Amino acid sequence: MLTGLISGCSFGSDADESGPAAIRARVISTFKQGSDQTRFGALEFLGGLEFSSDNALLGAVSAIRFRDDQRRFISVLDTGHWFTGTIERDQEGRLKGISDARIAPMIDRLGETDAGDGVMDAEGLALRGNHVLVSYEQYHRVDAYPDPGFEISPPDGSMPVPIPGWELRSNRGLEALMIAPPSSPLAGGAVIVAEDSLDDQGNLFAAVLDGPLQGRFTVRRHGGFNVSDGVFLPNGDLLLLERRFGLIHGLGVRIRRIAGGDIKPGAVLDGKVIFAAGSGDQIDNMEGLDVFRAADGSRHLVMVSDDNHSILQRSLMLEFKLHDDNIVSQN
Repeated sequence: MLTGLISGCSFGSDADESGPAAIRARVISTFKQGSDQTRFGALEFLGGLEFSSDNALLGAVSAIRFRDDQRRFISVLDTGHWFTGTIERDQEGRLKGISDARIAPMIDRLGETDAGDGVMDAEGLALRGNHVLVSYEQYHRVDAYPDPGFEISPPDGSMPVPIPGWELRSNRGLEALMIAPPSSPLAGGAVIVAEDSLDDQGNLFAAVLDGPLQGRFTVRRHGGFNVSDGVFLPNGDLLLLERRFGLIHGLGVRIRRIAGGDIKPGAVLDGKVIFAAGSGDQIDNMEGLDVFRAADGSRHLVMVSDDNHSILQRSLMLEFKLHDDNIVSQN
């Protein structure tokens, strides 16, 4: 969650409004305002949506993961709700809308919903086998929900997090949650990276939660950017989505690519910036990132934004094609 200067008022959940959500979507055809440019570092812009709904629960999207059919998705809202739906495409294959959308309250370990006090501040999301994994801030934890059935079930387990709870900032904690490829040295392990919880060297806390390389590591923090999500590529490399907001730099987002072979306990990781965008581009508070293989074999990235339920911000879904022949900068 990005709070402060661009956030709106706080938002309380209303269980009576859970259920179907009719989505209004405006197509975004160009990424840079006033320009037809499509290539931005290693990414090629393919299209996007600005979306909203009369269902007041929609907003504050923190993460997104696509099913194997590359159309159905699961998202979490940091208000403690599931948001599911299906993306629709036009005849050219570009995003045109969202259908079959539903919003449901997340159920905690006690079988309750809307526990308040930040108990259900969902930030990270990952799909693995027959479980949906969710990371939470404030009450820092990673819970595992049964899949199918996550919308109507409490978690049936939790994953140990080898980061001391006192090291995690209340609203800058367990942000990015992703699953490494089974064929990688991490052997399908779950990986977590903190948003803005730093060690005494100024590096972000991170950890491999299970598997043969289970243990804590850190990620270098550069330029005031905080981690908001991440996703592994099939070769084991990690893409980290980062964003920042400030009076000097304005709104910014970027993606760093970290070599998968570098991820191990005790490591201090860094990587190349492969994509960067700012206030002159069609971005907002970008919080979620996923990757999938398109029909033509290329890799597509989808980003989503958290509007903080503020009239000053937007819920966006942006799609890009990943190219491996361009790196933006070192930091």
